Amino acid sequence: MWKRTWGISEGIMICGGLVFIGLILHLCTGGLDWGSFAWPLNVYLAIVYVAVLVILYLVRSKVYFVRWAMSYQAAIPSLIFVVFLTFIMGITKQVPASVPREDVPLFGRMLSFWPFVLVYFWMTTIVGLVSVRYLFSFKLSKIPFLCNHLGLFVALVAGTLGSADMQRLTMNTRVGQVEWRALDADGNLHELPLAIELKNFSIDEYPPKLMLIDNATGKALPERAPEHLMLEEGVLAGSLSGWRIEVLDKIDMAASVPGKDSVRYVEWATTGATSAVKVRAFSPDGKRTVGGWVSCGSFLFPYQALRLDSACSLVMPDREPQRFFSDVVFYTKSGKIVEKTIEVNKPATIEGWDVYQLSYDEGKGRWSDVSVFELVSDPWLPIVYAGIILMMVGAVCMFVMAQKTKKEEL
Repeated sequence: MWKRTWGISEGIMICGGLVFIGLILHLCTGGLDWGSFAWPLNVYLAIVYVAVLVILYLVRSKVYFVRWAMSYQAAIPSLIFVVFLTFIMGITKQVPASVPREDVPLFGRMLSFWPFVLVYFWMTTIVGLVSVRYLFSFKLSKIPFLCNHLGLFVALVAGTLGSADMQRLTMNTRVGQVEWRALDADGNLHELPLAIELKNFSIDEYPPKLMLIDNATGKALPERAPEHLMLEEGVLAGSLSGWRIEVLDKIDMAASVPGKDSVRYVEWATTGATSAVKVRAFSPDGKRTVGGWVSCGSFLFPYQALRLDSACSLVMPDREPQRFFSDVVFYTKSGKIVEKTIEVNKPATIEGWDVYQLSYDEGKGRWSDVSVFELVSDPWLPIVYAGIILMMVGAVCMFVMAQKTKKEEL
């Protein structure tokens, strides 16, 4: 006669069965499409899911499986499987949603991988049942456990079901123009409830630098460990692969002026200006001296290299951006007009949208009149944060109660 003594082995069998069923589903369907759970379907599913958990808890005395599901014998195997699948996701390159399903490897999109989804659903159900138990049998001493389990449950449910409502769009803006349309990863055009006017785009660049390149291959020298001479303020000389370089003149905003036999550079503080330096180079053996201008060029002026000998030339690579940012004006449907500055890692937040500085017209560099923004809307994110805060509260309460118990024992 069956004595209903399920343990960890049954938990392992259930998780293994979910993985097997998930593999079959994945081979048949190609993965779960989270986009089909967009609002309001995800809200209805969340309500039904919580209601089912409450009903299961209420009938726990008649259903042994429910009582077992709230035990550590069920929780430990589910946690082990979740950690293992998460580890696989961490060591496997994840393919973006824009890539067609037929081109995605088996573990290339784990959030849609059916075994991953089913095992996470099973673990979330266990956490949800335990949370309901702590809620229905509320005790002050169990507050830390309630906060930990309920916070984890809220974060997991909101993070998964809410992913369908997350929007990640790209908007190209031009100085002096107002834009309210953006593209998704599939190239579909979306009209937004806000508009952006680009007032100004600016780039702070690192100082120019000089390098040697191989005349035959164009590769930087030395090949294994290329050297460069950073022309910071006050730097007037340096060495590159034995060549002694002296800076005779330096113009941060210059224009090239073609001559009869050579090109010279003059001050030119306007759109399209380039960086240029006049140098004198001494060969390693000291027998050869070469002088002339070197420039990285711009969208308006070509780059200028200085040929040192038959083997190598002195060049100035494109200046690297140190910081780039956009001054913008937001217009919203509610009538707000807000001026903000957006730069990398410092997004602007308005009307539920986070606006990130993504790119610019790299062909024009610091003279770009185009700024590219990434707009992200995740309406479920505050709920996820609420779950995380609950877990933090539970951890703090657990620590305080542990200290209190220790003092009482002393």
